[in-house]
Amino acid sequence: MARLVFGLNVSLDGYIDHDRFMPGPVLFRHFIESVRGAAAIVYGRRMYEIMRYWDEDHADWEPAGGEFAAAWRSRQKWVVSRTLTSVGPNATLVEGDLETAIRGLKDRLTGEIGIGGSDLARSLTDLGLIDEYQLYFHPVVLGHGTPFFTAPRPRLRLAASDRIDEDVIRLSYVPA
Repeated sequence: MARLVFGLNVSLDGYIDHDRFMPGPVLFRHFIESVRGAAAIVYGRRMYEIMRYWDEDHADWEPAGGEFAAAWRSRQKWVVSRTLTSVGPNATLVEGDLETAIRGLKDRLTGEIGIGGSDLARSLTDLGLIDEYQLYFHPVVLGHGTPFFTAPRPRLRLAASDRIDEDVIRLSYVPA
């Protein structure tokens, strides 16, 4: 049975902003390896549309960009959306009941299934389906924006902490 893991970059005051957290080389390498090791990734529509950037090669990429793109393209992806009618390569549109679809993925796959998108993570948390939250804290205070947790959550227990690079620490929590 697979585990659902929601991991995202976050400011010290708990906000996410995809434009404010550009990973350095060590953190980017960590994300490459994380994607390589994922059994699959489930995205909400907005995050999937952001990540589609990796579907096409870009001339200005460093070698690590190509490595990430290759890892990302090789992963099976499921996209949860009420508005999309089609998705790109190696992706499947989730239709029907979200809980049934995700429970089915957890039952069929082994390993870790990544979650991409805070709205999707909120819905999956409400359904009691997320097995681990990984918060990658950056030394930035935003003061506003989209919070990592968008609603009250059940009690969590710290499962691990590790320094990923010079400025980023990952805290991993599981439901208590």
